[in-house]
Amino acid sequence: MPLGSHEAHELSELLLSCANSIQSMALFLSQAKDPELKEMIARHYAVHVQDYNMKVEFANQSYSPDTLNVPALQMSTGISMPSIQYPPIEPKVQLQQLDDRAIATSYLLTLKRAGREYAYSAFECSTPQLRTFLEDAFRMCSHQSFEVWQYMARKGEYPVIMASNEAMAAMQQIYKSVPEHQPGQLYN
Repeated sequence: MPLGSHEAHELSELLLSCANSIQSMALFLSQAKDPELKEMIARHYAVHVQDYNMKVEFANQSYSPDTLNVPALQMSTGISMPSIQYPPIEPKVQLQQLDDRAIATSYLLTLKRAGREYAYSAFECSTPQLRTFLEDAFRMCSHQSFEVWQYMARKGEYPVIMASNEAMAAMQQIYKSVPEHQPGQLYN
């Protein structure tokens, strides 16, 4: 069954985006200094290649026999108290190499953007197998971006600002739970 024209357009944009992500990751791997950052990107790289190859299969035959290898969500307890001091960022206008903070930031923003694109494309998709793939690709980006965010927060490179007690108290006053009943039970 061929893809709808809107699906083909979305797939083309996703392929271009994924090609850019893979090339960026290759650059990041060649320039990263921190072994933890380098290992994380290297571990993620294979899934992005699989993701790209599956999209190529969908483009060529409207089908892929594979299932995307979505990594497990990496939950660590490395961020107990948010940092109160963050090193400033001053964009460089001339540079030969990215530092680890710039690499992590670029990678995180790439994953967030790709995740939004996958989610949007999934909502617009009418081909069941392609829709499932797009949902899996969203989860891949979500899980990987969370791992990159944890890395950056732990290093004090991403602000973690906790909600004030006042904000939480106001929210708790406004929103209350709804009793869970069957719809028919509400009107008896």
